[in-house]
Amino acid sequence: MQKPLIAPSILSADFADIDSALRTIEQSGSDWVHLDVMDGHFVPPITFGAKMVQDIRKRTRLPLDAHLMVEQPDRRIKEFAEAGADYITFHPEVCVHAHRCIQTIRDSGSRPGISIVPSTAISAVEELLPFIDLILVMTVNPGYGGQELLPFCLEKVKKLRKIRAELKAEFLISVDGGIGLSTASLVAEARPDILVMGSAFFCAPNPGSLVEQMRAQYMPRSVC
Repeated sequence: MQKPLIAPSILSADFADIDSALRTIEQSGSDWVHLDVMDGHFVPPITFGAKMVQDIRKRTRLPLDAHLMVEQPDRRIKEFAEAGADYITFHPEVCVHAHRCIQTIRDSGSRPGISIVPSTAISAVEELLPFIDLILVMTVNPGYGGQELLPFCLEKVKKLRKIRAELKAEFLISVDGGIGLSTASLVAEARPDILVMGSAFFCAPNPGSLVEQMRAQYMPRSVC
């Protein structure tokens, strides 16, 4: 089984010292940088916009996944694509013309992704799965870091893996929320492709060791 990609979220980083945060991500051996964009409407907090993504793009070669937790995401796609986001992930819950939004992301030169909150069923987005490169399953209610994982959300990952195999599709399955050592074995059972970590990563005494331990959960277990 392929090891998971690790995508630290800078939501839990010190925004005044983003250079240090990016160095920590790179030195830990992580694979992606996750960017939580919040507008204060879809979720209560406000974080940052395309300018932050543009500045981060200048400082790292790691893939950037801009997770747009915003209303009317179709109005923001072009600016985030131009800022250098490799993946742009939006919520179909707030986008009437989600298929068109996916097309716009691809036409803008980025890879399209969708994200679903814990209350959204896979069936609500199943028609979109053949057209995306990524689906992000929120394992907490989005908006704040440091929340506890909602285990029932991991069942969606298992369903998505089954659907992906049936469709012979290649979209990646990501999870975000409450991901850390305390939930690593539970998450590994569902086998998502990408693990987004925020507070668990940036609060870890040794982020590199954390990354290794999270990946180790995907290693085959010996049978005595």
